[in-house]
Amino acid sequence: MADFKRRTLCLSNGKQIKLFGNSIAIGRSLEIGEGYAPNIFSCLEQSFEEKAGNLPFKSAAEGKNTTEAEAKKSPLSIANPYRLSAEELMEIADYSIRLWLDLKDNIRKFGTTNPKIFNRET
Repeated sequence: MADFKRRTLCLSNGKQIKLFGNSIAIGRSLEIGEGYAPNIFSCLEQSFEEKAGNLPFKSAAEGKNTTEAEAKKSPLSIANPYRLSAEELMEIADYSIRLWLDLKDNIRKFGTTNPKIFNRET
């Protein structure tokens, strides 16, 4: 099974693919690329400057509002700019899973050298 370590995608056969970012993504056309911007739902590490003051923020560890004193114990927070619910996040995950499964089906059907693998709008 593939694994992702230190910006490298390691395949079970030993092949390694060095990536610039920290994720891979699939598009509606079933093309694969690097996902650069974790701007929909992500985990952020708070820098010291961001923690200055007693401004509350969501703590990833506890899922509740914390203050600066508590932030030193847990410097991670959740970025969810669209305020997506758990149900909405699962819907996005299901969509992405479906794309990956479609890609696998198309590879089985067409091989890796036929452009019919991809969902291209004509």
